[in-house]
Amino acid sequence: MQKYYLAIDIGASSGRHIVGWRKSGAIQTKEVYRFANGVHTQNGHLVWNVEALLREVKNGIRAAQAAFPDIQSLSIDTWGVDYVLLREDQEVLPVYAYRDSRTEAVIPLVHEKIPFSRLYRQTGCQFQPFNSIYQLYADKLAGRLEGVTDLLMMPEYLLYKLCGVKAREYTNATTTGLVNARTGKFDEEILESLGYPRHLFPGLSQPGAVIGQYEGIQCVLCATHDTGSAVEGIPMEGNHPYISSGTWSLLGVKTPKPITDDASEKANYSNEGGVGYNRYQKNIMGMWLVNELKRGLCPQLAFPEIVKAAQESVCDILVDANAPEFLAPKSMKAAFDQAADGGLHTIGDYFRCAYRSLAAGYRKALDELEHNTATAYQKLYIVGGGAKNAFLNRLTEEATGKEVIALPIEATALGNLKIQMEAEK
Repeated sequence: MQKYYLAIDIGASSGRHIVGWRKSGAIQTKEVYRFANGVHTQNGHLVWNVEALLREVKNGIRAAQAAFPDIQSLSIDTWGVDYVLLREDQEVLPVYAYRDSRTEAVIPLVHEKIPFSRLYRQTGCQFQPFNSIYQLYADKLAGRLEGVTDLLMMPEYLLYKLCGVKAREYTNATTTGLVNARTGKFDEEILESLGYPRHLFPGLSQPGAVIGQYEGIQCVLCATHDTGSAVEGIPMEGNHPYISSGTWSLLGVKTPKPITDDASEKANYSNEGGVGYNRYQKNIMGMWLVNELKRGLCPQLAFPEIVKAAQESVCDILVDANAPEFLAPKSMKAAFDQAADGGLHTIGDYFRCAYRSLAAGYRKALDELEHNTATAYQKLYIVGGGAKNAFLNRLTEEATGKEVIALPIEATALGNLKIQMEAEK
């Protein structure tokens, strides 16, 4: 009898339910449900509607069961760093989104207690203003940790709402800035220094753990951080750098152990959990840049038209795509206007500048990676939504000098499914 598995892959802008099965040794897939996702503004803050997210997760499971009645297991992956606080079974609302600015004031306070260099040596986690370690300090100062019994990362929370089990998964935990890179456990010294309740950070489970059931379907932990699943889903020959290209571009390579030296800290490289390996990678700007530019500049145009305009432009202006002003601007066009000193005039100019700037960012990050790992690579694998953009792929190949292997596949869903299938063996 054919066995089917369900990957629920949720990104910052959309979610997908993808059923997978093995045929002739290869994983076959079919998307059965898709829904929109996004942050909402509430009282001046950016938040997630977790009730709507859970509703869509359940809707998609019903759609999957209608199409494939014999689903063996399911798992959920999402972006990292964001979490839900619980007082027993009651959510502490709102659930803040990582792009919210609430951490800005507390970052210096955290670094007063633990200098970032020490944090980096212990966790290997790159600095990002939205890292969970800073979000939690904002929660602490706001009194939101009082009486809290549990902290669940976003996919852990959704799985808990399905099967009733509160599990903590390793790959997602490594995005928090609270896991010791050497031990793979929550770092006691950091928790104590920042006064975080110890009971919120129990032992971690590895990808592949079966944690419960939902309507007769086993609930499994995949690599619940979507990039962890994406790396598992890349059909790579040998070990080469990768870019998981979505809202963010995650550029990295598998390493046997974390690299937390001065050069890695200076380059702001992260060390995150993989399935039996370390992911030495950097979180850099991705499709957010062009998606927001499209939204503000030409929402009526389709991307093929935009890419054509960018190819026809002769604009040679570059901006720093990873500069803070591009993280969450009220107007992406205005951010480009300021960064480019008013030198962008046509739609093609804006998008040519954006695509070339992304490629330049990839080159810089790849140069750092090769230097810090003392390894020269010949190939660069690109997966995810950005892999479909042939123009950006060509610019990346020209900028990096690497052979770009673009695989416009649902790598995250494939990795999610692969881990479920291995868990059943």
